Amino acid sequence: MKTYSLKKITTAIALALPLLPGGIALAAQEMNLAFTPPLNSHYGDAGRAFAEEIERLSDGEFKIVLQPASAMGGERDVLEGLQIGSVELTLTSTGPIGNFIPSIYALDFPFLFRDYEHAHAVLDGEIGQELLAEFESEGLIGLAWAENGFRHLTNSLRPVETPDDLRGMKIRTMENRVHLETFRELGAAPAPLSWTEVITALQQGTIDGQENPTPILTVNSIWEIQDHLTLTGHVYSPTAVVMSQIYWDGLSEEQQGWFRQAAQAAAQASRESVARIEAEGVELLRENGMQVVEEIDYEQFRDAVQPVYDRFAGEFNGDLLERIRNTQ
Repeated sequence: MKTYSLKKITTAIALALPLLPGGIALAAQEMNLAFTPPLNSHYGDAGRAFAEEIERLSDGEFKIVLQPASAMGGERDVLEGLQIGSVELTLTSTGPIGNFIPSIYALDFPFLFRDYEHAHAVLDGEIGQELLAEFESEGLIGLAWAENGFRHLTNSLRPVETPDDLRGMKIRTMENRVHLETFRELGAAPAPLSWTEVITALQQGTIDGQENPTPILTVNSIWEIQDHLTLTGHVYSPTAVVMSQIYWDGLSEEQQGWFRQAAQAAAQASRESVARIEAEGVELLRENGMQVVEEIDYEQFRDAVQPVYDRFAGEFNGDLLERIRNTQ
C-alpha cells in the first residue's frame, strides 16, 4: 500500500487550495527554481521562460521565484533539497545527477556526441525520455533536457594542443567519475569541485584550469583569471529541468502537464541562448585577451581517452552508448 508523508499531504492541500470554488481570491503558489549560474545567463533565460509559461498556463495560479547564483546552494545541495522538499525546482548539469542515477553518466563520455543536432536528437527522443523516467526512483521528476553546451578547456599555464600539453595540469572537473577518469587519461590532475568553489580556486592558483561550455566562460568573465582557451568540445553537457517529487505528487494531472510544457519552453530558451552565445562568445573571449586554440588533433585525444570507454562502458550500459552513437 502506498503511503504519504505529512509533507506530501500538506503540500497537496496547499496546491489544491487555489482550485476551491466560491470566488475567493487566493495568493499564487510560489515555487523556487534554483540554479548556480547568475541570472544574466542561459540558465536565467531558461528560468524566465519557465516562469512566464507557468504563469500563462495557470492564469497566475503558480509563481516561479528564480534563485540564481547558487542562492540555494550548489547543484548537489539543491538536488538533495528537492528530495526532502526544501526546494521545488532546479536547472542542473548532469555532473551531480550521476551520483544518484548512474546511467546518466552515459551522456558524459568524451567525444560521444557529433554535434548539437545529434545531442538534441538523442535527448528529445526515446533515449532522453528513458533517462528522465529514471529520476523518479530518487524522489525527483525529470521534466526536460535543456542545454549547457559543448565543454571546452581553459587554463593559466600554456596553450593546449595535444594531450601532452595537459600533463600534470590541475584541472577542475565536475563531481563526475567519467570526467575525472577522462582527464586522468589525458595526463592532467583532475580536481572535482563544486562550481561555487572554482573561481576562488583559480584566483588563488590552487588549480590551473577548468572546463565548461562557452556560455559559462563568458558569463563568468573567465578571461580575468585564465589566459588560454582550447576549443576541445570534449563533452556535450545537457541541463536537466528537475522538480521535487514531493511537490509533483501534489499536482493534478492538468497541472503536471503545465509544468512539463513550461520545462519544454525552458529547454528551447536555453538552446537558443547557447546558440547565440556560441556564435559570439569565442570572439568575446579573444577580444578580452585570451589566447585561443581553435583546432586540436581529435584522433590523439580520442585515442588517449579510449581506456575510459574500456573501463566504464559496461558499468554504465555499453548498449546505451551504442544507441547514442547510432542515433541520427
